[in-house]
Order: sequence, then C-alpha cells, then structure tokens
Amino acid sequence: MHRQAPTLEDVAREAGVSRATVSRVVNGVRNVDPSIQDLVRSAIERTGYTPNRAARALVTRRTGTVALIVSGAGDAFAGRVFADPFFGRVFNGVVRYLRARTMQPVLLFAESDVAREQVVDYVRQGSADGALVVSVQPDDPLPDMLLSARVPTVLFARPARATTVSCVDLDHYEGGRLAGEHLLARGCRRIAAISPPLDLRAGRERIAGFRDALARAGQDSPPTAEGTFTLDSGATAMATLLQDHPAVDGVFAANDLMAQGACHVLRELGRRIPEDVAVVGFDDSSVAVTCRPPLTTVRQPVEDMAAAMARMLGEQVQGTRTEPRTLVFEPELVVRESA
Repeated sequence: MHRQAPTLEDVAREAGVSRATVSRVVNGVRNVDPSIQDLVRSAIERTGYTPNRAARALVTRRTGTVALIVSGAGDAFAGRVFADPFFGRVFNGVVRYLRARTMQPVLLFAESDVAREQVVDYVRQGSADGALVVSVQPDDPLPDMLLSARVPTVLFARPARATTVSCVDLDHYEGGRLAGEHLLARGCRRIAAISPPLDLRAGRERIAGFRDALARAGQDSPPTAEGTFTLDSGATAMATLLQDHPAVDGVFAANDLMAQGACHVLRELGRRIPEDVAVVGFDDSSVAVTCRPPLTTVRQPVEDMAAAMARMLGEQVQGTRTEPRTLVFEPELVVRESA
C-alpha cells in the first residue's frame, strides 16, 4: 500500500504546535521563537516532511534557487573553467552552504554580451533569488547590469572599478609578500616571478606584494613573465625566464597551475626542486598536492570565501543585511617540498 506523504498537519501534531506555526517556520518567517523553530525542524526531520516548493514560492516569492554565474570571454571559456580547480572549489563552497539550507545553485556562464543579457533576464524574471558572480573579466559589466536590474548580488573578488555590489576577497598583496619573504628566507637571491594577467586586480596585488618584499630586503625588481593561470602558460613563462635569466634560483608563480607548469620545465632541464630552484605557488588547490614535488603555496581559503559569499547573498534576499560590504580573508603560507 502506498504511504501518503507527510503533511503540515502531521508536523504540527508531532511538534505540538499549530499548523500556522509550522508554516511560518517552513517559509522562513523571522518572528518565530528560536526554540519553537528547533522544535518544528526536529518534527520535520522525524516525519520526513518535504515542503512543496511551488506552494512555498507563492507565499515567500522565493524560489530556493541561487544563480552561480561564471563570467568571462570566448567560446572555449566554459571548458577552461572546468579544467581549473579554483572554480570547482568555489562551487563546492557554495553547494556546502546552500545544501544545509535546502537551497540549490544553478550554474550559468556569461561568456559574451549576449550571454550576459540572457543571464540577467533569467534572474530578473524570478528564476533565482539572487546571483553569485565569479568574474575573470577586468571590466566586466555584469555586476552593474545585475545591480541595475535590482537583483541581489555578491561577487567573488573586488572588481577593477568601483561598485556598490557586495563581495568577498583575499588580501592578495599580503599573499605575494608571504611568497617573497619565504623565498628570501630560504636563501634565494636570483628570484623571478610568473605573474597572472596584470589587468586583473588580484594579479597586480600579488605581484606588488612580492616585489615589495624583495625590495625591502635590498633585492632588485625581479624578472617577470606573464601567464594566463594555465599550466601551459606557466611552462612557457618558466622557459622564457630560464632562457633570459639562467641563474634563477627561486620562482614565485601566482597560481598553482602555473607553478606546476614551471616545475615540469625545470625537471625537463635537469634543475632540482628545491635544491637548484625553489618554487612557490598560490591558491593551495588540489594541484599543490599532486604536483611533483608537492608545492609550497599561499593558501586562499576559496571554499570558506564561497560559503561567505552565499551567506551574504542570503542576508540580502531575506532583508536582514542589505548594505553593500566587502569581506576580506587573510592568506596563509603552506610549506611543502618545492620551497
């Protein structure tokens, strides 16, 4: 015999409260005593009650869905996203936070002007309660487009230009400084850098912190080759640096993928890591552990940053904290075998 799905009335009987109280808890109404909320949630768990999302949306005008938008450029952009562990860490952090609150993310790509218009229309028309944006475009118009459409929005990383959109970010300058000081402490004196694209704010700040650390120790400005956050670009940059500066004994690569590419080239040329050339990366992604040797790197707590981004969006949607703000996380040096 088919068992009937639990109802609000079943939960109310189990909790010893009224149906109206259960409804207020299920729909996220804030003026319910916390002890009563806990009582109702326990009853929901025991009965196995599942809220009807369609009915709840009619009451709350919320979908229980959040748009996670990755904004960039080019037809192959989505492929590059899936190949970079950074984006997977963002997604994991968002999912971890939302799942605990019975909410779901929808992954969207905005790789062109047309795609950005489509994404804004999708959210504005009520298909999601708000937007979490990860952008790799220096002057991405998407945040301001969402702001103009009155869509609750939080960004991962501060944009290049001033905006009133809330965001989470890292102290990238401090991360670069940590990398430079560590290489100096190891005794490296002919130090080079593989930078990310310097039109990105994070890239400029990482390299600025690194250069300032060397300058304070009386070192000349380090030779620098620019990469594009990919393994291949790190390998190309390392080969260029060794060709122009063969005596290099330390390298800071401003993300782990580029550091891994640098390690490949160094090994191919017979340079021992770290005995001949010490290598420091940035991010502390899965690449840092699988690289040979494992990378010393500057940790960016991406999962925690992504969860904070989702929490800030929830506060906007619920109206508990609507003023724009920036939450900056601190980096940490993680020492492994490469330096």
